[in-house]
Order: sequence, then C-alpha cells, then structure tokens
Amino acid sequence: MFIRLTPDISVAPQIAPADCAAARAQGFTAIVNNRPDGEAPGQPTAAEMRAAAEAAGLRYADIPVDHTGLGMAQVEAMAAELAAAGGPMLAFCRSGTRSTNLWALAAALRGEDPAAIIAAAEAGGYDVSGMLPTLQRLSGESPTLQRLSGESPTEQRPFGKA
Repeated sequence: MFIRLTPDISVAPQIAPADCAAARAQGFTAIVNNRPDGEAPGQPTAAEMRAAAEAAGLRYADIPVDHTGLGMAQVEAMAAELAAAGGPMLAFCRSGTRSTNLWALAAALRGEDPAAIIAAAEAGGYDVSGMLPTLQRLSGESPTLQRLSGESPTEQRPFGKA
C-alpha cells in the first residue's frame, strides 16, 4: 500500500484514518496530506486525517495540491516537512502522483541530485523525468553543462503540467 521511493519518503494513494496507526507501526514519523478537502465523495477530511495521525503519534502536515497544479509555496512547505520529519515520511494524494511530484521538487530544492530523484520515482512506478529542467534549476545543477556533455535537453514544463 505504501510505495517507498527512498528511505526517507514513501507515497500512497488515499489512506484512511485507520492507516495512520499502521504507518506508525511501519516506522513512519510523519504524514503529509496532498489532497484538498472535498476532492472526492467519501474522502476523509484533513481534520480527520490530522486527528488520526496525531493519535498515532505522527507529525502531520496538510499541503494540498489541487487541479491548478502546484507552486513554490507548496514545494518549500514540503521541503520544510522533509527536514522536520525526524524519520521516514509518508505522503499521500489520490494516486500518489501529486505526492511524488511534490517530493521530487522539494528534494531538488534541498539540493538532491536530479538523476537520483528521477530514478527513485521511477523505481516506485512514477515518471518525473519531464520535470528534469526544473529539478536541475531547483538543485542548482546547470542544464547548460548537461548539453555541453552531449546529453539532449528535455522540454521544459511549468509546475503541475504534464
């Protein structure tokens, strides 16, 4: 149910409040909810998820990403949660894709290697390769140097656009 991308981050499709205790039992220290309230009928609210996470002894953050995409405020908030988690974090959304995308951008902002980010996401079944130029900019890696090394440049896309 939880898809491990790195030792510090796993993603999942929508979890239920009861899954918070299972996450704690598996060693997670924090949960990040990337769904806006009311996105789908029957979806637990952020308040319900927070209560369940805190009852299980987990740190909880609500960083919703809706159909309009995401921006730097969300990337910075995710980077801050990664830094504050104190151990493995579980992020969830409807399918795990938004959580993976947000983690990838936050990891790059924290200086992680874009190629390693892409490989970790791919190993989990997610494709973030289209974000390579953005990951490079966020991490401080120069796309110009990549082109000089003979690798082909990747088309640039704004956050949240596939």
